Amino acid sequence: MTTLMFNRRTLLSAGGAIVGAGLFAPAVAQGLAPTPSMRGGSNNYRPGAPIVDRIGGGGFWMTGTVRRAGDGAPLEGQRIQIWAHTTEGHERDPQSHGATLTDANGAFRLEMPQIVPAFGQPHGHLAYDDPEFETVFLRPVMQSAADTTLNADFVLKPV
Repeated sequence: MTTLMFNRRTLLSAGGAIVGAGLFAPAVAQGLAPTPSMRGGSNNYRPGAPIVDRIGGGGFWMTGTVRRAGDGAPLEGQRIQIWAHTTEGHERDPQSHGATLTDANGAFRLEMPQIVPAFGQPHGHLAYDDPEFETVFLRPVMQSAADTTLNADFVLKPV
């Protein structure tokens, strides 16, 4: 007859083997939470900024995705407004604002002039402001003023 010795080490090893074998899966949160608006995100917002192919001379890319809260489905045709303090204007200037639409994968991409620091930080502003989902304002900060892209993702909650 074999005697099994259980101590802390054997219990931890056995538990690790069970998890590693996929026999026990850790709890996973159901659903994708909506993106909250960020403080300062709505600064210098201009309702109804036009949909454009590019803001100014370009050279910098603002990118991101838009998905639905809950199931995470990509949202096509969603209007995202973008503005920033750039080499060609301040974030309050009309020529520093533009909007774009998401593609079939929920992705958006808009070229604009290089973002430069304002109030000590290089940052962009983005807004989802159509009535189908709750309004969300984002103000992502760049890691470096030398970056030539900035990504911001939205998860939208239906109204």
